[in-house]
Amino acid sequence: MPVCPRCAFETVETLHSSPVPDVWDVLQCGRCLYTWRTTEPVRRTRREAYPEQFRLTADDLEAAPEVPAVPPLRTPA
Repeated sequence: MPVCPRCAFETVETLHSSPVPDVWDVLQCGRCLYTWRTTEPVRRTRREAYPEQFRLTADDLEAAPEVPAVPPLRTPA
């Protein structure tokens, strides 16, 4: 089972799989919401190769400011 490359969380969900079986999956971390395709380079898919300056810890996520909500789409006038 994969772990999140960004925060090392062990709960990773498969969001989507390729229409051709066993070609790729889109995975998402249950804690930091990082999302990646299994066919991306190892620097994006493996914790040990993920750039250190972009790695997060549970403490980093706990201290992060709230992300603003996306406003509703405007309707044509």
